[in-house]
Amino acid sequence: MNRFRSARRAAVRRPALMAGLTVLVAAGLAISEMTASADPAARPTARPSAAASCAPAADGPSGPPGTPKPTTVATLRMAYQCILDHTYIGPVIDDRVLFAAAFKNVTAELAKRGLDRSVATLPALTGRRGADWDAFATTYQTLLDALPNDPALRQALAEAVIGGMIAAIGDDHDVWTGSFHGSPAGYTLGILPGSSGRATPNIRDAQPPFYVLKVEPGSPAEQAGLKPGDVIEAVNGVPLVVNGMVSPGVLGWLQPTTADPVKVTLHRPATDRTWTAELRPASPTPAGPRTPPPVTVTLIDGGVADVVLPDFMPGRADEVLQKLAALRKTSDVRGVVLDLRSNGGGRAEEVAKLLGAFAHNKITGWSCPLHGPCTPDRTDDTTPLLNLPMVELTNSMCASACDAFSSAVRDLKLGKLVGERTSGIVAGKPSAYVLDDNTSLVLVGQHQLGADREILDGIGVAVDYNAPLTAEALSKGTDPAVQRAVALLTS
Repeated sequence: MNRFRSARRAAVRRPALMAGLTVLVAAGLAISEMTASADPAARPTARPSAAASCAPAADGPSGPPGTPKPTTVATLRMAYQCILDHTYIGPVIDDRVLFAAAFKNVTAELAKRGLDRSVATLPALTGRRGADWDAFATTYQTLLDALPNDPALRQALAEAVIGGMIAAIGDDHDVWTGSFHGSPAGYTLGILPGSSGRATPNIRDAQPPFYVLKVEPGSPAEQAGLKPGDVIEAVNGVPLVVNGMVSPGVLGWLQPTTADPVKVTLHRPATDRTWTAELRPASPTPAGPRTPPPVTVTLIDGGVADVVLPDFMPGRADEVLQKLAALRKTSDVRGVVLDLRSNGGGRAEEVAKLLGAFAHNKITGWSCPLHGPCTPDRTDDTTPLLNLPMVELTNSMCASACDAFSSAVRDLKLGKLVGERTSGIVAGKPSAYVLDDNTSLVLVGQHQLGADREILDGIGVAVDYNAPLTAEALSKGTDPAVQRAVALLTS
């Protein structure tokens, strides 16, 4: 249930994630690492003599981290076999589905570059995996021979192949790291957007009005006076919404890749003011891990503890419980609002530990292989019970482990759910496998079901009380979901 913000639909087809509008973009392929020889004998062969196996990440290549090598035809075969061996439907999927998706991506990449060739035609396939690989690899090598000997082009086509195969599997937690060749760089305006009262991880799901959900401290947006609830009407003079549809092209200006100024036209519902602010994107985000947002626990109306949990990363359950314990030493806490809105997920053991604070000896979900019995997921009964009523807040960016936690709360009747339906981006525990180009595939071999054995992936968890966080509420400094939760806990 690890969180993979880079994907609702995995691999290189990842949608644009917009946390803080700090978007990491590939700064170009590492051409110096991918120099191809003009000697035909040095080219990757279309039919490697043996299909090398992908290795579990702990046993993988020991090359310098972050130093990729060219993704060769041999690498593609390794990835193909790895997908068949380690994904949930890999043992039964028709391999022709994988090759068709891969070749669709390849031809799209060629068309985009004006390099389509007559040899770019998928050969006849039979469903026999070994023979189909041979036919595909031969055609793919013939295509490479007909194209300019450009390392960046070859890498882009290889990424298209693996991205297509991953997408064909259809699991939103299957990911390939290969699209991150090169050094990432990003600029930020410091805006986390929302849409129609609905958090939006995918631009294509956005519906007007589009508004500011959060402003990052110290960001260009804060310096320009933007506040949560401000509705974004236009960018650089171009309307964000045309004929009722949000324009991805205009949204792209809110995900800057340069330091050029961005003019944003906004409307503030609380004051009915409309104005244009010029924002200069911040410098590129330094490489390296970002400091995760903290868990916050505050006392609000009626002796209710408001707990904001941003993710289920290691140590988070203990952080929640320790801060709650500290609050109870100084205050009469009568209930808990557990705010998991925009919680991107994390570790299964953190879910089990936090659920163990509300119930013991319960099955919280099921991890199921394609064939054979499912394995129950259980509460961590070493966690002391809080013995407090709880209401959980969710939205459509409550994903992965957050989906699983929410389904357990509902199925086990541990509390009411308030806000919006969760994302429905949930899967079993993923495992990482290293390829010979120093990239890795993260693949899921099991599906995750709720405690009542219901399917969650693609559906999410419905709430008991719908209370979206709208632009109007944000602009006025109110939170309908928190208000509803407090009313439920104190009535």
